[in-house]
Parts: sequence; structure tokens; C-alpha cells
Amino acid sequence: MALTLHYHPLSSFCHKVLIALYENQTPFSGVVVHLGEKDSRAAFLALWPVGKMPVLRDDSRDVTLPETTIIIDYLDQHYPGAQALLPAGDDARREARLWDRIFDLYVHQPMQKIVGDQLRAEAERDPRGVADAQAALRTAYDLIEQRMASRTWMAGEHFTLADCAAEPALFYAAMVVPFAQTHPLLAAYFERLVARPSVARVLAEARPYFHMLPIKDAIPARFLQGEPPVA
Repeated sequence: MALTLHYHPLSSFCHKVLIALYENQTPFSGVVVHLGEKDSRAAFLALWPVGKMPVLRDDSRDVTLPETTIIIDYLDQHYPGAQALLPAGDDARREARLWDRIFDLYVHQPMQKIVGDQLRAEAERDPRGVADAQAALRTAYDLIEQRMASRTWMAGEHFTLADCAAEPALFYAAMVVPFAQTHPLLAAYFERLVARPSVARVLAEARPYFHMLPIKDAIPARFLQGEPPVA
């Protein structure tokens, strides 16, 4: 198989690319990376010395690609499916890219700051940084709430790159700064996301690893139950 994704099922950024692959039923092989295991870590660092997941390898074109947005752009160009994840028009494409960036930078990154702080020893924690990240999330929630007042998906009429970015960011962010009671339009959008088959599959594949999360006690019960995913 030409495409190989190096990833971990628990990684939120890996979710973003997996959703894109599952949306279009793109054939690929998966290599689960365990950074805590010496051999797995060494093999991954040999492929991508930066050490951040996911990374896509396309043997047919001799291409190794990091960075989620770039990977999805590449898939849309070279392995297109029924669902174009980047709209055809320039304005619509720019809109999708903008909201992809907003989710990665203003939802995903603050969420990771809050979660990452819980992995630190008590003396090394950063309460001011966490408070700033919580405030940044609330500002992003306000933006998304306003955006969703008259639409179903984040950019255009169809599911796009922006929605691939939205689900993993919001899934984990909701556990550290909940939005269900304060942002009803955002909450309704999140429900549309998690009901999508590609997203449901990604979350089902992550389920066996949820116990590893430092915020595992905040995972809603409905995501802890269900049948194993069908490949």
C-alpha cells in the first residue's frame, strides 16, 4: 500500500488526519508510534527527527510529509475522494484554511497547554499560563458560536479541512473548559461532528487508550462505551 500514516490513536492532531482519510475511504497502512518505547521511538525519529505526529509516507511518490494541514492538502490533491476537503473556489478555500488555522492555533494549542500542565510535577506547573490558555479558549468559543449562527459546517456548505481540525480540538477542549452550557451553537456543531461516521470511527479507535489521558476522568461516559470500530 502506497500510503503509510505514522500516528497514535490518542493524539488529537492524528485524529485530524485520520478523519480526512476516513471521510474519503482512502486506503492506507497505519503504524502506531509509541514514543515511550525505545525501538518505536527510534524508528519514528529516523523518519522525522522533529518527533511530532502524525507523519504521512507516500512510497509511490517518495514523499514524507509532517504537519496535519499539509498532509490533508496533499491527500486532497493526489488522493482525492468523493468529499473534497478543500473547496474549489479561491474564497471558499481560503475560508476553510482560515478556520483550520483558528482551530489549530486558538483551540488546539491552548487545550494542549492545559492538559500538558497536568503532566508536570507540582513545582513545575504554570498556573498563569493555564489561566491564559483558559481565557484563550473562551475567546475562541465566542468566535465559533458567532460563526455557527447561520451554518451547518465551518466553511461552506460541506464538511471540509476546517471540520477535520475542529473535532479533535473541541473533543479534548470540552474536557478542560466545557462549552455545552455556555455556547449552544458550538455545542450543536460539536454534536454534528461526533455523529459523523469518520469521527465516530476515530473516537472508537482511541477508546482503548483513553485511560492514558491525564484528564481521563473528564471524558463523557458516552465516549467510553460502544462497539469496536470496523476497519
